[in-house]
Amino acid sequence: MAEPSVAELLRRVVATLPAGEVREGQVEMAEAVAKVLASGGHVAVAAGTGTGKSLAYLVPAVSSHKRVVVATATKALQDQLANKDLPLIARGLGQPVKWAVLKGRSNYLCRQRLYELERLGEQQQLDAPFAEALDVPLDVEAFGADLSEAGRGARQSSSARAVAARQIGEEVRRLAAWAGSTASGDRAELEFEPSIPAWSSVSVTADECPGARRCPSASECFAESARARAAAADIVVVNLHLLGADLRCGGEVLPEHDALVVDEAHELEDVLAASLGVDVSPGRLRALASSARGALTAAGRRAQRGDDTAPARAVESVLGVAARFEELLAEGEDRRLPPGLGGEIGEQVTLMVDRLERLGVELRRASDASGGPGGVGGQGGAGAALGGDAAQRCLRALLGVDRCREELAACISAGGDEVVWVTGGIRPAMHSAPLDVSETMSAQVFSAMPVVLTSATLPRGLAVRMGAPSDSTAELDVGSPFAYKAHGLLYCAASLPDRRRPEAEPAIHDEIEALVLAAGGRTLALFTSRRAMTLAAEVLAGRLPWPVLVQGELPKAALLEALSSQSAACLFATMSFWQGVDVPGPALTLVIIDRIPFPRPDDPLMAARREAAGRAGFQQVDLPRAATLLAQGAGRLIRTATDRGVVAVLDPRLAKASYGPTLVKALPPMRRTRDRAEAEAFLRGIHAEATRALPAS
Repeated sequence: MAEPSVAELLRRVVATLPAGEVREGQVEMAEAVAKVLASGGHVAVAAGTGTGKSLAYLVPAVSSHKRVVVATATKALQDQLANKDLPLIARGLGQPVKWAVLKGRSNYLCRQRLYELERLGEQQQLDAPFAEALDVPLDVEAFGADLSEAGRGARQSSSARAVAARQIGEEVRRLAAWAGSTASGDRAELEFEPSIPAWSSVSVTADECPGARRCPSASECFAESARARAAAADIVVVNLHLLGADLRCGGEVLPEHDALVVDEAHELEDVLAASLGVDVSPGRLRALASSARGALTAAGRRAQRGDDTAPARAVESVLGVAARFEELLAEGEDRRLPPGLGGEIGEQVTLMVDRLERLGVELRRASDASGGPGGVGGQGGAGAALGGDAAQRCLRALLGVDRCREELAACISAGGDEVVWVTGGIRPAMHSAPLDVSETMSAQVFSAMPVVLTSATLPRGLAVRMGAPSDSTAELDVGSPFAYKAHGLLYCAASLPDRRRPEAEPAIHDEIEALVLAAGGRTLALFTSRRAMTLAAEVLAGRLPWPVLVQGELPKAALLEALSSQSAACLFATMSFWQGVDVPGPALTLVIIDRIPFPRPDDPLMAARREAAGRAGFQQVDLPRAATLLAQGAGRLIRTATDRGVVAVLDPRLAKASYGPTLVKALPPMRRTRDRAEAEAFLRGIHAEATRALPAS
């Protein structure tokens, strides 16, 4: 008996949904994915909102009998795949489907660190020195907004440290209680949000973890259990950052797999550039020094403040270079650094490498004196000796120190294919990123397995630009089932004055007011800068009869819930709300975009990519990125087949510039107008219908 086609399998799955209907574009995509998984090659699919793209790639992935890694950009999409789509497929196909969600190590509670806390807690109360001994950095940057009001009022004082330590202690006790009941150890399962220092005290990063062979608690490790489940699964759901970590480590992070699907692939290039690059901040150096001080003290190597010993001097020297590094970053603007870094920044980075190397020497000596890798091959777990704990802590601190030293050295030796830059502001840091990730993708991914790239706003040519061979890569645009021309209107405020003129901002505020009044509220206003958002909110809050919610006043989820649940609220937000926002129904009928979201001219990485592209820099770098982000912003409007509304772009360049048609082509195919009266009439009609549909009071 012949195997059922992927179209038939898709119909079986969709039939289990209420009013389920297979869409033409969904079938087209599923068949293209099935072909690639069966025969090789690669495919890039632009699948507009409403296509049902997750089922279109999951059904052929499940039926391929291959192990497929699905990499997504957001936690929300990971949760949808694991908790909704994959169980739906299992029910629809009437067969078991083995899947697993795999996250980075820092997302899981570390049993070894918790055991160390419990054993040390038997000897001491959790006060500030004790918290420091647990590798908790009690400095300003580590806490940020996590301190209580009392702690924030006196960050630098000993009383603030005591307050912070008590707060950490209470949270750690809650985490310890949770560890006794959780099966996964996954932070996402917590019913409260722990502070950064509290979670850091019971978790490890990938840079710190010594690995299963050198950890006495490996048999109980939540992260290792998650890796084992992933190795036994057919579908492994990860995020793009973990995919980047796997590429950085040469394939040691993810289980062996036969194919890769990348959803929200328009974000892949930037995420991989960040994952394959370097990010070193003064706060990271301080955290390493704090971790090392606690480990050295636990190992009996005197490293407390004020001690005149080699371990103490090694710790203080790192703190000293971190402070000077922070001063240097604060003195300048965001800027790109030359090869070899040069100047005082280069001298300071070279000094940091030296100081971290000295600290590493002290940690190696302490680890050796404490019994090597700390109990490997012994009883492990709660039965490990406190001396073994000290060795483990020294080893973790050493791994973190060595990793940071290697990254700083890599910045010094970066070649012409990498960009190194510094940023100032509230969180100053030094960064590096590869100018082009295509070579890595070509060597480790496209040459090794079939790859599917998909997104609602997938730029043309992305797969080839990312390293896919052009002769074996297909491109497909399956569109969207939504009636954009009937339900949506794209309005460009072509008559607004040039942004450089003083009357521009008042005119923009008047434009927003008129549109929001016509819509009866129900607005998401997206801005390209926080300054523009804040000013517009301040001006319009007193001119609009509905609540004006502003990004930063509440958590993102709470703001979206307020917009969805209130009958006529307005939400003003910046770039983090341009993507991943889903407010279906009449609660949102107007999306305002204040200007075309071109990359900043002074962004160091973008500037380097422009230089590499030469005269084609604008066409190859700026325009595609602006088009993708503009389409993402506009895509917040119509989320279901019955949604209606207006996307208003308050940037005359969309209508007047030579590149305008390219940007418009990337947007959903809505009707277009430059006439505000037409946009207002359309909005008033939607508002009137929504008002009539409300139940009588």
